[in-house]
Amino acid sequence: MLSATSGTLRIGARRIVPRTAFRIAAVASSSRWDFLSRHRNLHNVNNARSLSTTQRLGYVATTNPNPPLGKRNTSNDTPSRVALIGGRGYTGQALIELFDKHPYMDLRHVLSRELVGQELKGYNKRKIIYENLSAEECAQLDVDAYVLALPNGVCQPYVDAIDQAEKGKDKKSLIVDLSADYRFNDSWITSWFRGIHLTINIPLNKSMNSRDIRNIYQDRYAGEKLIKVLGEAPYVKLIQGKHGVEVGAFAVDQTGKRVVVCATIDNLNKGASTQCLQNMNLALGYAEYEGIPVM
Repeated sequence: MLSATSGTLRIGARRIVPRTAFRIAAVASSSRWDFLSRHRNLHNVNNARSLSTTQRLGYVATTNPNPPLGKRNTSNDTPSRVALIGGRGYTGQALIELFDKHPYMDLRHVLSRELVGQELKGYNKRKIIYENLSAEECAQLDVDAYVLALPNGVCQPYVDAIDQAEKGKDKKSLIVDLSADYRFNDSWITSWFRGIHLTINIPLNKSMNSRDIRNIYQDRYAGEKLIKVLGEAPYVKLIQGKHGVEVGAFAVDQTGKRVVVCATIDNLNKGASTQCLQNMNLALGYAEYEGIPVM
């Protein structure tokens, strides 16, 4: 499933800008590690295996060095006013549905040149009419967060205008850019990115079997409500409409020193709208999975 705003079938980091005096780039899980980058360290299975054994002895709850924050992230019970810039595409429409069910996301403005003047459908908290505002006009909106669900190469004027309008202010608006403009550093782009189905070939430093590898993953991602570890290979057709990642296969070669792991996501959900809401929850002080249908 291809998001109209992503412009490319890639799984990777998105740009998120917090309400602070500086701007940063973040991955799909915001303050937590990128799911894909964690696979690069699997070759160090001795350490992971020893931690897994420790977990089963009861000393730690999980081998995940960066466990999900969940409700521990909660520090805010005040609704956040949101402006969605680019509400006509698939990602924008998916976000509207998620915002409608979120107890704290208060959608105030939705922009679309094609739908200007029409009433927004699928949002029941208030009546909203599609607007067509310039970047400078958007920067004057009284909101806590901007979500940019625009085509690639279009977002920069909006970010610049918001930066300029909020220059010198102590409290800055959150900006989440869902385009691909800031998704990759050139050095990150490799043949790994094959769309919404990822096949990863991993060398091991000792002989292991499929069950050993699966146990490591299950221990590592214990408590992750948006990561499901399977015994079999995940299929794209089975992840459609879901909001997390499915990882599985764990096919080991005859030597036991090389494993193939597969992962799938719905590019419209976890690849765009779901990770956007997850980032917003973390940045705005809500429970990490608030408003997200967990797996």
